[in-house]
Amino acid sequence: MKLRHLIAFVIAWFSVWVPVCAMAKNGFDLSNAVIPEHEIKRGGPPRDGIVALTSPTFVAAVEAEFVRPDERVLGVVVADQAKAYPLRMLAVHEIVNDVVGQQHFAVTYCPLCGTGIVFAANLPGTGALNFGVSGLLYNSDLLMYDRNTESLWSQISATAVAGPLVGVALPRLPVWHTTWRDWLATHPHSVVMQGSPRFKAMYRRDLYPGYARSKRLYFDVSHRAPREYHPKEFVLGVEIAGQFKAYPFSELVRYERAEFLDTVGGLQIEVVWDADNQSAEARSMDGGVLVSTMSYWFAWYTFHPETHVFRAVPSSAAEAVR
Repeated sequence: MKLRHLIAFVIAWFSVWVPVCAMAKNGFDLSNAVIPEHEIKRGGPPRDGIVALTSPTFVAAVEAEFVRPDERVLGVVVADQAKAYPLRMLAVHEIVNDVVGQQHFAVTYCPLCGTGIVFAANLPGTGALNFGVSGLLYNSDLLMYDRNTESLWSQISATAVAGPLVGVALPRLPVWHTTWRDWLATHPHSVVMQGSPRFKAMYRRDLYPGYARSKRLYFDVSHRAPREYHPKEFVLGVEIAGQFKAYPFSELVRYERAEFLDTVGGLQIEVVWDADNQSAEARSMDGGVLVSTMSYWFAWYTFHPETHVFRAVPSSAAEAVR
């Protein structure tokens, strides 16, 4: 093959292969990624194939006949405004960009990990970030991207993993993962998201039938959780001063107290377990709600393989060692 023919072949090869490679990662620049590129997987839909909501509409609780009392919601309180986001709607959109007053925030939900996490979206120097669904996953978890800079963000680690903002952490806001009945009882003036009429039919569908009961994962993860718990069992995950601890719901069910003290990262906290609504939260000793994560066991473990795990013991023995 003559040199000019070889050069022409190489140019043609790059002109086809490079765009194909970019499309394989939905067009995102991963050149400075801080996670292994081969561990970034396509989830199926392309970039924005799952449509994030911006400026969602809400109705007062008395008008929310479309929400069942036992339906799961994510609840937040921002600037004294309580809001609820039904999980069946979040499963369709995965991200809701919202604002109360001057506080912009993103309500995110990864159906594969069971994680509902809320981020403050006002970052110095960038303005209010607006997030979309990249169509990519890392450790089976949602990778978001901001439309301001096209940086990729890991939901569970709350950090940009590629792009201009790589290494930047998003501030997290407290969020409650509970039933609409429970949320309304504690926040009677809450409003609830009614979603988009365009997706009304999808809100009625189970998009992941049987997934929560199955032990099978759709995507590989870097650290496989020990099999002592079902991989989709919910845990309350707490991080304090670089130390991680998981409170499996099966352990909390066995424990004799719905509220108890524990120490994580040298800080004493109160863990509150609500068996009726299958929900848990962590509080500081002054009663303030701590940022925590309700997630599937496999997801918490793969991101925090060094985690400590709470074990149920009789309350008398527990008090003796605390």
